[in-house]
Amino acid sequence: MEFTKMNGLGNDFIVVYGEPSLPANAAELAIRHCNRYFGIGADGLVFILPSARADYMMRIINADGSEAEQCGNAIRCVAKYVFDHGLAAGTEIQIETIGAGVQAVTVQAENGKAVTVRVDMGEPVLEAGLIPVAIEGNPVLNQPIEVEGEQFHFTAVSMGNPHCVIYVEDAVSFDLHQWGPQLETHPLFPRKVNVEFTTVQSRDRIDMRVWERGAGPTLACGTGACATLVASVLNGYSDRNAHVSLKGGDLYIEWDESSNHVYMTGPAATVYTGQTLD
Repeated sequence: MEFTKMNGLGNDFIVVYGEPSLPANAAELAIRHCNRYFGIGADGLVFILPSARADYMMRIINADGSEAEQCGNAIRCVAKYVFDHGLAAGTEIQIETIGAGVQAVTVQAENGKAVTVRVDMGEPVLEAGLIPVAIEGNPVLNQPIEVEGEQFHFTAVSMGNPHCVIYVEDAVSFDLHQWGPQLETHPLFPRKVNVEFTTVQSRDRIDMRVWERGAGPTLACGTGACATLVASVLNGYSDRNAHVSLKGGDLYIEWDESSNHVYMTGPAATVYTGQTLD
């Protein structure tokens, strides 16, 4: 299997192009090759596939073998891959995902290579049953949740995949490993959930750390940054445009009031190419 190792703000992926469809053993491949000790090492395995509705389709398998409906950092890497390899007609590319449908991306290039990618992430989903979260609400705003006797308050948003945004005193130093696994698998979230621990620094700057469903702590989460901006606007904490600061760097997130669409802008990078031996 030929692959390209890529990352978006340190959220890293094994990217594979040329398969006609998602391999039947995709989950087993992801578990094996994403292992950081016995494999290539990555947060997920990404397949760039043909699409009947868009230029390409992206399918992403998490390191634990589960499939993610959407991934903001991965879609920027896919856009960079097809642009850099001359597989796109121009800087405007349509990429299909199973969670958010067809998404429009715009590449900003230097010397013929994509450097920054702006993605139309679509409309946030705020209705409890569609996120999904097992309580009523539209939106699900500042709701209590308890784990091991500790109570948090969360706002739920779907950006094609489910997110639980929790405001804490200091997101940068928050103990992800203590609380992330328990919140990811909490009974309130029937399909598990991505958990964002968040601290608002100002109306246009937000700190966020993430425990990703199926991957654990990662350096960045694009859909999580979008969900965090939406949640912060709904709670009255931020403006509709803000920089979200993740461990791997910053993303610029916009929630357009007229279209209700969320836009994410950030970098994507190629690390190396290789070929597996089996």
